[in-house]
Amino acid sequence: MKAKVNGVERELPDGATVDAVPALLDAPASGVAVAVDGEVVPRAAWGTTAVPEGAVVEVLTAVQGG
Repeated sequence: MKAKVNGVERELPDGATVDAVPALLDAPASGVAVAVDGEVVPRAAWGTTAVPEGAVVEVLTAVQGG
């Protein structure tokens, strides 16, 4: 199935859940937030929330600095 991840169309496995998306991007294990179609998905729900076909997914990482 296809979804737009951080502005780039990507192929995801059928039935992929939110937790597959940061792994696809090699995102760090902590300091990451994911939104699907503009709604932030709580980290506790990543493994049970499916990414729908054609979804717009944003993966954001926290950045330290001043």
